[in-house]
This record gives sequence, C-alpha cells and structure tokens, in this order.
Amino acid sequence: MLQAILGTKIGMTQVYDEAGKLYPVTVVQAGPCSVLQVKTVDTDGYEAVQIGFGDVKLHRASKPLIGHAAKSNSKPKRHVCEVRTAAEDVSAGQEITVEVFEEVAFVDVVGTTKGKGFAGGMKRHNFRGMSASHGTERKHRSPGSIASHSSNAGTGGKPKKGKRMAGHMGAARCTSRNHELVSIDVENNLLLIKGAVPGAAGGCVFVRASKTAKAAK
Repeated sequence: MLQAILGTKIGMTQVYDEAGKLYPVTVVQAGPCSVLQVKTVDTDGYEAVQIGFGDVKLHRASKPLIGHAAKSNSKPKRHVCEVRTAAEDVSAGQEITVEVFEEVAFVDVVGTTKGKGFAGGMKRHNFRGMSASHGTERKHRSPGSIASHSSNAGTGGKPKKGKRMAGHMGAARCTSRNHELVSIDVENNLLLIKGAVPGAAGGCVFVRASKTAKAAK
C-alpha cells in the first residue's frame, strides 16, 4: 500500500505517554487524498502515483484539470503531487487515509518553510559576526570580505558562485526526516508527529513513511 499522504499543518500541542513523559507534537490534518493517476513505464516512461488533496470549486479550476480529475471520478484538487513508487495495489479513484500509517513508526515530512524576507548574513547563514569589543565601529554584523583576486586566480575579483551573502531567506522546500509518529486518529484524519515540522500553521505538508528509519532507531 502507498504509505504517503498530503495534509494541512494544524499546529503544535503536547501529549503524555504511558510513563507520564511529555512530548511536543505537531498535529497534521492528513487526507483523505484521492489517487488521480497511476503512471507506469509502458504509458509514461516511469512509475509513479499521483495523489490530490483539497477540493476546488469547478468555476475556480481550469478545464484541463477538471477533465484530468474526472478520469478518476474525483473533483479537481488544490494540492497535487507525485510519489515515485511502483504501487501495484493502487488504482485511480482510490482514497488514501491515515490508516496507511498504522504500522509506520517514523515519517518524513516535506513542507515549505516560513518566509523571512530579505535577511542579512548573520540571520540567514548563522555567521558569528565581528568582535563587539573596544575598537570595532559599525562592523559588528558585517559578513566580511566577499571577493578577492588572490583566492580565485584567473577568474577576476568578482564574488564566487554560491558565496553566502545577504538575500531572500525561507519560503523554500524542506524535508525533515525521522519524526516519530506518536499516534493516529482515524476518525478525524489526524496524525500526531513528534517535534516541529517545516512550514506555518495552515500550510500544506507531504507525509511519507521514513526512508532512513533505521538511523533514528
């Protein structure tokens, strides 16, 4: 069975285990998701399962999206993603719920991080900054030198590609791995995942069975 699902991050709370230990958890409203298409090597050149989450009103969707969803007897979806896997027991039109995680101990969560706007070098790249002792004037949060002829001979003194500088921070795809799946609420389609996951409350997240769970154990 396909052990992956789309959902909405609700927020964080705390739960106790049987020994009375307190755990911070993230609550995710996961699914139900519809299988929109099953791709195979014969038809598409690769194997994948396309799932959708969140219905969209017909007058807000394009005709191609409406027609694509109609092939699987479902409505156009707000969030669509592909899971690159060969799932022989999955068919178009099938519904995926949190029940697929009943035997899963650890999960990976993919989301879009919070946007921080334009940030300096210290905030964006965790630079230490310059000394705050006597003699330093208006250079405490300076990123330092950005280019040099001697360190890149033959290519000039321009900044090197990939140089860590101030710029746009956040609002990027991020994968957080090996989160313990604390509990599942099948009735309310909820996943309680230990720790913090990428993104703001209300954002869309992709949850899958962990690929490196042995490292976490």
